[in-house]
Order: sequence, then C-alpha cells, then structure tokens
Amino acid sequence: MDLPAVLFPPWLLIVTMVLSGLLLGFATSRVAWRTLNAATCNAWMGACVLLLGLWLLKGGLRPGLSFHMLGATILTLLMGPWLAMLAMAVVLLALVAGGHGDLLSVGLNWLCGAALPVALSAGLLQLARRGLPTQLFVYVFINAFIAGGLSLFLSGAAGMLALGMNAAYGWDYLLDEALPFYFLLSWSEAFTSGLTIAILVVYRPQWVSTFDDQAYLGSGPRF
Repeated sequence: MDLPAVLFPPWLLIVTMVLSGLLLGFATSRVAWRTLNAATCNAWMGACVLLLGLWLLKGGLRPGLSFHMLGATILTLLMGPWLAMLAMAVVLLALVAGGHGDLLSVGLNWLCGAALPVALSAGLLQLARRGLPTQLFVYVFINAFIAGGLSLFLSGAAGMLALGMNAAYGWDYLLDEALPFYFLLSWSEAFTSGLTIAILVVYRPQWVSTFDDQAYLGSGPRF
C-alpha cells in the first residue's frame, strides 16, 4: 500500500501508528528467536529484499491508489505470520528511507497492506487444517492460491475504505476505477502465490515452515 499522509487526518495517522507499534511488539514477542538458525535468518533477510523489489514494481491511478503484488501469503506460509508481519514492516520502512513512502502513514499502510493480509492467510491456514483433508492440493490451492488472491483484494479494499471514509476520493470513483484493478491484480497474486509455494514444497520443502512433509505426503489424507 502507498497511502500518503496528506489524505488523512492527523488523529487517524497517530492511532494507526500506535496500533501498529503494539501489534508489531506482540509479533516480536511471539517469535521463538532462540530457535532461529543462521539459514532461517538469511532466508528472512532475502525475503525482505525480494519483497522490496516486488513492491517497487507498481503502477497507480492517483496518490493512494497504487497497484503492486503483495507477497503476504507467500511470506506467511514460508515463515509464519509473526515473522511475515515483521518482514513487511522492515520493507515499508526501507521504502520510506528510500523516498518511496511517507513516514507518517507507515502505520496505516502496514495495517492495510501487511497485518490484514497476513492475518487472513494465517486464518485460512488454520481453518484448512481443522476442517479440510491434509492434502497437498488443499495446501497449495486453498492456502496459497485462494489465500493469495483474497489477501491482495482485502488489502486493496481496506485501502479504498480508508480513502472513501476520509473523503479523499468519491465512492463512485473508487468502485468504478480502482476496484476493478484490485480484482484483476488479485488473480495475478493468487497465481504467483500458488505457483511459488507449489515449486517450493516440491523442491525446497524445508524452506516452508508451515508445510509438513509427513503430514501432507507421508501419511495420506487426514480429516
């Protein structure tokens, strides 16, 4: 997300900054730092760099309405929701440091573009584990493909809701001009997420922390 601070009231920016700080503090406390090895840390930093490049490849209609791939679902499946949230916060701060974002709106951008899509991806993963067969197809199609598309669409919808409720743009413009772009881009996000995870679980399953070889492949379907 690239929501500029000028389009929002100061109180909203302050509230979202505080809320983001609290959520990031909670995420930090949930990470088992002592169990992280050098390979995991290197993979985390590499993911941050790749995500930064992905977010720089974007287009837009007007300020606050930019379109780019998100990568939230991939990060969530690779490293879990807490490290994924921290990684996306690092990327946002890096963008601000490079002159591609607004420091005052980092909290709002992180909530819409990181916290919500990561929470959705993690929630769908838990629902699939509880209510669906433990099969590779379910993991790739539901937790990567479907979750990837829904996460981007949710992020875009949250950004449009923030813009519309603060009268930055009219609802007619947002629904007629911006919403179709997010809908179309969500299919690209779904395809990219599904394909990436499918390749990784076949060739590098050890890189995907939420994937268990024995559960998904070794013991057959489990309800």
